[in-house]
Amino acid sequence: MRKLNNSVKYAPYVVFILLLLLWEISVTAKDTPSWLLPAPSQIILAIAEFRSFLFIHTLATVCEALAGYFLAVALAFIIALVLNNCRWLKSGFYPLLMVTQTIPLIILAILLPVWFGFGFMPKIIIVVIVCFFPIVINFINGLESVDVDQLNLFRSMGAKPRETFFMVKLPAAIPAFFSGLRISATYSIMAAVISEWVGAKQGLGYFMTIAQKSFRIDQVLAAVTVICILSLLLVKIIDWSEYLLIPWNRRSHTYDENISD
Repeated sequence: MRKLNNSVKYAPYVVFILLLLLWEISVTAKDTPSWLLPAPSQIILAIAEFRSFLFIHTLATVCEALAGYFLAVALAFIIALVLNNCRWLKSGFYPLLMVTQTIPLIILAILLPVWFGFGFMPKIIIVVIVCFFPIVINFINGLESVDVDQLNLFRSMGAKPRETFFMVKLPAAIPAFFSGLRISATYSIMAAVISEWVGAKQGLGYFMTIAQKSFRIDQVLAAVTVICILSLLLVKIIDWSEYLLIPWNRRSHTYDENISD
């Protein structure tokens, strides 16, 4: 049983390496031009060759993404609490939250620089708009899915609304809140990059635009590789934070091992 668990654990890495090898062999065997589809080895060489430029542009994108992400987290937390405690406001504003997600992101990337300039502000706004919705919706659902029997028990014991919230509702809703954080973490980098496509002087989106115009697809895919790594790293940080901050939601990974023993 333990050997089976280990094989499942490493299965994604094995599949990923096999796909890279298949990509490398296919491109090399068919002699595909690098401007059309470079091999993984060429992408790695491009990362090494332009590492200083990638670092500068990555730093700009990360600053934009994190600034918008943390602002979205704060706003989503506050607004979710307000909407959960006021049914009238939820009925009025919930449809508007849905409408914000129907607007194509590229349209916002075009309009916001016109309204707010080509600086830092429109990029942060785009990240906030993209990251806000998953967090607030998941948190609201978490607050509303609290066990009614637990709430009634605390109320029957004379607990005040504030005590009931911090001792029952909030701990029960925090896992859903982290689910929204995890989803938005991947969106934050993507939103920052898209905002840089329209108007920027630095950032991975700007780097990709310049490389694409020069038909340097290896540089474009090098930037894409960095974006994927950043997104995975953010998700992993959220996972670690969830593991440390909400121990009551930790999943047991030793159950099968204990059975086998």
